[in-house]
Amino acid sequence: MMTGTEGLLADMRRQLRDGGLRGCLLVRDLRSGEEVGIEPDVALPAASLVKVPLALATAERVRRGELDGATALDVPPGRITTPGPTGLSRFRHPARIAIDDLLYLSTCVSDGSAADALFGLTPPARVTALLQECGVDGITVRHSVSELSDTPVERFDADGAHLAHALAIDSGTGGRGHRVPQLDTTRASTGTARSWVGLLQALWTPSPVHPEVAGRVRGLMAHNVLRHRLAPDFDSDAATWSSKTGTLLNLRHEIGVVEHADGQAFAVAALTESLVPAATQPGADALMAHVARTLRDHLRQL
Repeated sequence: MMTGTEGLLADMRRQLRDGGLRGCLLVRDLRSGEEVGIEPDVALPAASLVKVPLALATAERVRRGELDGATALDVPPGRITTPGPTGLSRFRHPARIAIDDLLYLSTCVSDGSAADALFGLTPPARVTALLQECGVDGITVRHSVSELSDTPVERFDADGAHLAHALAIDSGTGGRGHRVPQLDTTRASTGTARSWVGLLQALWTPSPVHPEVAGRVRGLMAHNVLRHRLAPDFDSDAATWSSKTGTLLNLRHEIGVVEHADGQAFAVAALTESLVPAATQPGADALMAHVARTLRDHLRQL
């Protein structure tokens, strides 16, 4: 006979499956340590979630005096073939931008060109090493953000985007390899729901992460402007939602912390793979938010 938690998880798995999603989620009460999740130890490509470790590494190097946040870098225009909806990739002329401002653009606006300028200062392997120095394990940063803009979806016109998504869905292996390099967990930047929650816990509670650095990254995540996915289910007058999204082909992710006025705080990692070959799926965003909130509500009642 299933317990209340087992029954809840079975129902959430069914809802995800019926909605065309594979989900790997974990919600942790940052005060008690209690947690509940669905396949939280499955590694998935990180997509733009990698910009949070990049922010931590950059802020830590500024704290150490290895970088000066006021130092301005020259960023050329047109660094990627397909520009994103916001940020430097849409600039037509060279820009000179301070490291501190690139950090804002990378984390809060999810600007890939800004992130790659920062990766030019702190390469992926150094970001991974700094994470480990701060006591955060299970997240591996392997490449720059520009590589995320060289997938099959960029090789089709808008009418053929579903073909790229079909390839993403159907070309994986049981061992998490993939014909698309950015979806191959042996080559892509990766993390599990548990490791992302571990990073959030290190940022929100006492840990080897320096308080100044943790506060800086929390502030950046609080000002994340991409709030269409989980924010509608977590943000309210009595709660704040600090987060970062990640999207790549059929991957839709979000990690964040919801802090309630009564002092409760929950770290949330929702990593999903869509089984539906379509680029725009607002229903998938709503479903993953519903499942994440349901898990949070269950923890609040324990």
